[in-house]
Amino acid sequence: MMDIHDAMLTVQSLQETPTGTLRINAFATAAREVMEPLILSFMQRYPQVHIDLVTEGRIVDIVAAGFDLGLRPADLVPTDMIAVPLGTKRSNAVVASPDFVRTHGSPTVPADLYRFRCIRARLPNNALLRWKFEKDGNAVQIDVQGSLTLDESSLVRIAAQNGVGLGYVMEADVRDDIAAGRLVRVLEDWTPSLAPLALYYSGRKNPPAAFSAFIQAARDFANSQKAR
Repeated sequence: MMDIHDAMLTVQSLQETPTGTLRINAFATAAREVMEPLILSFMQRYPQVHIDLVTEGRIVDIVAAGFDLGLRPADLVPTDMIAVPLGTKRSNAVVASPDFVRTHGSPTVPADLYRFRCIRARLPNNALLRWKFEKDGNAVQIDVQGSLTLDESSLVRIAAQNGVGLGYVMEADVRDDIAAGRLVRVLEDWTPSLAPLALYYSGRKNPPAAFSAFIQAARDFANSQKAR
């Protein structure tokens, strides 16, 4: 016999108008990539749904932490979760201001970076980020040097724009800056594609209408990425 909780879930899953709260845990870089095309567009379509988006640099157990969904690169999704690949094209990018490149030149291979002022990045575990590169099967990691260390990529972007040095960020975070000429990309042939993003969740029976609607929106977004 169905208990009251199951009955309530069934009613919620059958609602025509999605309501309630969806809690999503994501890397900040991942959240920025899908904020406008997926999350904000979903909220415009379903204004009665509340999105509670939490960004952090570590991977959490979304079920134990009370989240409905996680958003991570596909290769970091736990194997016991159901994944919805989003098909996003992603890569790292090394960037600098046009003035910096005019004054100091550009590195042509990763080893050149030892001769350049770089903006160092600190990871959530307090370790310094090693800049990773790959070309023709050759993988290289560089411990860069510089007078500024930051722990948020949006700050690296600002520092790079102001000529502090070369920065290593997600390409999606600086795409508009590169297009507008505020930043110059270097070593592009050494920064190949990364794993695409994936939305993931644990299996659940009678999911609320808001949850089902968001999963469908994610699948639609993925299809739009394939068409690009």
